[in-house]
Amino acid sequence: MGENNMRQDLTVNTTAISVSRLASPSRSRLVARLADFTLLMKPRVMFLAVFTALVGLVIAPGQLDPLLGSIAILAIAAGAGAAGVLNMWYDADIDAVMTRTIGRPIPRGRVSRAEALAFGLVLACGAVAVLALALNLKAAALLAFTIFFYVVVYTMWLKRQTPQNIVIGGAAGALPPVIGWAAATGEIGLEPLILFLIVFLWTPPHFWSLSLNRADEYARAGVPMLPVVAGRAATTRQILIYSVLLLPVSLLPWALGFAGTIYGAAAAICGALFVGLAWQLRSAGETNRRAAHRLFAFSIVYLFVLFAALLVGNGGNQRSSMLSARAAPAAAGSVQAQSAARPVRTAHSSTGLSSDEV
Repeated sequence: MGENNMRQDLTVNTTAISVSRLASPSRSRLVARLADFTLLMKPRVMFLAVFTALVGLVIAPGQLDPLLGSIAILAIAAGAGAAGVLNMWYDADIDAVMTRTIGRPIPRGRVSRAEALAFGLVLACGAVAVLALALNLKAAALLAFTIFFYVVVYTMWLKRQTPQNIVIGGAAGALPPVIGWAAATGEIGLEPLILFLIVFLWTPPHFWSLSLNRADEYARAGVPMLPVVAGRAATTRQILIYSVLLLPVSLLPWALGFAGTIYGAAAAICGALFVGLAWQLRSAGETNRRAAHRLFAFSIVYLFVLFAALLVGNGGNQRSSMLSARAAPAAAGSVQAQSAARPVRTAHSSTGLSSDEV
């Protein structure tokens, strides 16, 4: 009797081990596929977009239900990810000939272009629909426009046609704080437009400092980035000009009173360092690759520190509300807009709901 039980246990254990061995490769393949689709969404670029959107949402006047806010951020993240997926779908031919991008899932054959296209479209439509249903149509329309601008205007048109591709196309990467603000308020104020301008002016020196050391790759891929078309000297001059313009613009949130002393100090110090690194790059020799790499690396830290300081040192919603009121064309129109928006906001609350890659 005992011997029979031992044989049965041994048989069961052997079967379980066999099933486990069969399931393990399937599980590994599933994990690998999930990782590939995650990479298609350009998680580093997506994180930066989500962070700036979060700042726009948090500093906006009024109070937003935490669940609604979470839904807004998830929808913006999905929209940013969708833009990255569709960018990789269209740029698969370029990615296949550049050292920096040859390891991406589509050039490596781990995800087909058809799969990427379907995934990107579903993600984009879902993100816009969720933002429209849970928050408001204005934020959803801005998200839809951002995805369209990045994929169609920048990726499909500007990137392969003009050395100003990253300047004009940078508008897409600068819109997330505006979307966050619109998600919280249903409106577009002066404050998020200033944040848009900061990111817009930051984008050219950020990407051009990267492309300086990748000019040969862009030339091989047929992408007319500024260093390829105009050369290093012209590119470093443009980087310095944008860096100098960025410094006073980055101080506007403090000067206009919707950011505190912490932000003002961070913007002044980091802006001066940014200009200093741009000047070093301008003065460096043709063979000096370190100066470009230093500026590129610092530019990432710069934007994060700037928006983190705005988040931490924000003076509160009251000052933001006052600034928005001063920027309104007429006090009566502002009152009417607020009274019209208030029932909508209450209805939302009652439901209990709330960019290494060029």
